[in-house]
Amino acid sequence: MHFLSAALLPCGLLADDIVTVAVASNFAKTAAEVSAAFTETTAVPVRISPGSTGKLYAQIINGGPFDLFLSADTERPSLLEKSGYTVAGSRRTYAIGSLVLWSRDERLRGKDCREVLERRDYLWLALANPKTAPYGAAAREFLEAAGLWKSASQRAVFGENIAQTLQFVATGNATLGFVSLSQTLDPDLPAATCTWIVPPTSNTSLQQQLVLLKRARSNAGARQFLDFLSTPAAKEIIIRHGYRVPD
Repeated sequence: MHFLSAALLPCGLLADDIVTVAVASNFAKTAAEVSAAFTETTAVPVRISPGSTGKLYAQIINGGPFDLFLSADTERPSLLEKSGYTVAGSRRTYAIGSLVLWSRDERLRGKDCREVLERRDYLWLALANPKTAPYGAAAREFLEAAGLWKSASQRAVFGENIAQTLQFVATGNATLGFVSLSQTLDPDLPAATCTWIVPPTSNTSLQQQLVLLKRARSNAGARQFLDFLSTPAAKEIIIRHGYRVPD
């Protein structure tokens, strides 16, 4: 699915100045709102391509036509930087996410989500694929540290990305699920019956980094968008969507 913040190019804008951004699924809605604010300010269109961090990384190293990569981790941007795919000095943290254990199962209303997990009082547990999705990797690390991975893995359903993982829980196909805090703030989401924010010290750091890719080194719009992400206007949107921002 793609979001285009402006359908037509303003007069004098070159096609190369359209900004094409690969965005981790958990940040897609936030990125769409940031992009709309950016386009309103600059008249530069932004095209968002959401997906799991691992799959987007694979697309990039195979020639995917992206200008910027907004990852859900630090690992893939660092690998791209080391492999020469990025503009030097562009890698930075743009948001810090939080992992949440969430349910809408009526049987869990008023209960403690973590206690339900520890008692193994659930049928299915959803998490994103730990191999391709940083939030899935963080969920697995938490479960391993808590001594719960062996039992949880036997009842796990894996989403291709964090968006599909939330869908499993929201539709009732999984009793519990590890999703991002930002997703749970969506007003269109069914009300939770129990929720628990995983302490940041209990899982891998969910620092989300971005890089400007080499194909965009002469794309003025892409550089503008990169700078815009550090402005107070962009940070306000990011924080409102449930993320922290670097100092």
